[in-house]
Amino acid sequence: MEGRMAIDDTTTTGHQVEKTDAEWREQLDPERYEVLRHAATERAWTGELLDEHRAGLYTCAACGAELFKSGTKFDSGCGWPSFYDSVNPDAVELLEDRSLGVVRTEVRCATCGSHLGHVFDDGFGTPTGLRYCMNSLALGFAADEPTA
Repeated sequence: MEGRMAIDDTTTTGHQVEKTDAEWREQLDPERYEVLRHAATERAWTGELLDEHRAGLYTCAACGAELFKSGTKFDSGCGWPSFYDSVNPDAVELLEDRSLGVVRTEVRCATCGSHLGHVFDDGFGTPTGLRYCMNSLALGFAADEPTA
């Protein structure tokens, strides 16, 4: 996994869910911890949610906050689950990321500050033109209940 600096857990962030680094380590398995708390990236085409096509809701794997509806998911061909919009404008926070020597927009969970992936304004995601490329390890998924 590709990674970069850890998310700063030493100061109060103002997020609704705040935990120490030790608490995050205890809660998350090692791979999820690296993605969510150290902004690592899982290898393309390896995520378990890439080919998830059921109706449902995608949540933050760290805190359970609602992030994306399945109806906004699309196949962008990038190797990570892609969405064209978040469940609501306050669900995610966007930060400038210059970690690879280029300017990208990092996506974090607005509830706990965990790293989710990056968003690109490249026109692939209709109708918004946005492509939220998310790590499967950063997401949970709850399928809609079948109707009787």
